[in-house]
Amino acid sequence: MKQHSSEVLRIFRDMQRDRLDLHVMFESSGNEPGGRAQVLDAVDDLVRQGFLQSAGGDFYSLTDKGKQALAEDQKKPPSR
Repeated sequence: MKQHSSEVLRIFRDMQRDRLDLHVMFESSGNEPGGRAQVLDAVDDLVRQGFLQSAGGDFYSLTDKGKQALAEDQKKPPSR
């Protein structure tokens, strides 16, 4: 999984939500134009891979695959 995609996926875990608005993801990434483009690319990537699904409007929700990926990520030791 791409770096930015895994960072966007972690926003769901950090906010303890299964469904988020794109604007929340933008704010979490610093809300800069370059950051917004990276978030959009990451969301598209995560949808294509089946980790997220569109939930209408600007909302996206975790799929079972996304929830499983976050659970597995949580088990990994922190990187230094």
